[in-house]
Amino acid sequence: MDTLNSQAASGKKLTPSAIANYLDQYVVGQDKAKQILSVAVYTHYRKLGLPRLNAVEIAKSNILLIGPTGTGKTLLCETLSRILCVPFVTANATSLAQSKYVNEEIEALLQRLLNKAEGDVASAQRGIVFIDEVDKLKSAEGGQQSTSGERVQHALLKIMEGAPVRLDSTQTIDTTNILFICAGAFVGIESITASNHAFGFISVSDGDNQKILDRLNSRVKPTDLFCFGLIPEFAGRLPIIANLQHLSKELLVKIMVEPRNSIYNQFREMLGEEGVELEIEHAAFRQIAEMAFEYKVGARSLRGIFEEMLTPVLYQIPDRPEIRKVVIKSLFEEPCLLTAP
Repeated sequence: MDTLNSQAASGKKLTPSAIANYLDQYVVGQDKAKQILSVAVYTHYRKLGLPRLNAVEIAKSNILLIGPTGTGKTLLCETLSRILCVPFVTANATSLAQSKYVNEEIEALLQRLLNKAEGDVASAQRGIVFIDEVDKLKSAEGGQQSTSGERVQHALLKIMEGAPVRLDSTQTIDTTNILFICAGAFVGIESITASNHAFGFISVSDGDNQKILDRLNSRVKPTDLFCFGLIPEFAGRLPIIANLQHLSKELLVKIMVEPRNSIYNQFREMLGEEGVELEIEHAAFRQIAEMAFEYKVGARSLRGIFEEMLTPVLYQIPDRPEIRKVVIKSLFEEPCLLTAP
């Protein structure tokens, strides 16, 4: 069932702001990217539920997410798929480039989408396909990797725009209404954007809003993607572009604590099932964030450091039923294991 229609039937309206508010529960920061994504997916699924008016064809707008590793690109898309209640699959562009049989890999990807929809073709045709590391498909460097990357870009063109694809199961899936979200770090794109001031020729009068012109100049434009190494046809299939920012130490702390499924809440619940309360003081979170910040991989390293800190506790708890509370004051101090009074 169309999620937007089902929301309306229940008296609720899934607006862009409602989508963004839902994302806020699971993803910290990246407010601008959330706004762009929320409007894009609302518009996409809203138009699928609209009747055709005067035979006007409403084109699909796929999305490109640009941002450093570990800033939440995959998490944003996974969370979107949950609120929209649509099938969701991921693929890695690097793996596609390394395959000799790209078309077969793409068919396998769509088969996975159909499997996620439990064989319901109509549901699969309204799903989301997330393709990560598309920046690795750049064609400007030359060599074998460049050639294979450009080959993958060409292979993706047809399904991203919309086409019937025959699967191994002899079923056919139409990709016209499948939303494709691509992502990549695009290291070096900032310098390209800074040098390509597409709107620099516009004269600014007292009545013009300089902030709007600055925003237009700072956004990643199709010409920037061409310079980076994406072929024009591929970049043209990704008209909506959202930038994700580097995560500060403060945001890394919030990521561990604030989301509904934060790593802190996960381990508090895990120990709570053993009858043990977990309390971690702010200083410890700050130290973990500082260490993760130095690793320069965003939020990806948080879990590893967090679990390493808790390993001695998790090792002892099952054998010591008298422990009722664990207090961690610092990453560099032994945890305090408190027994029942």
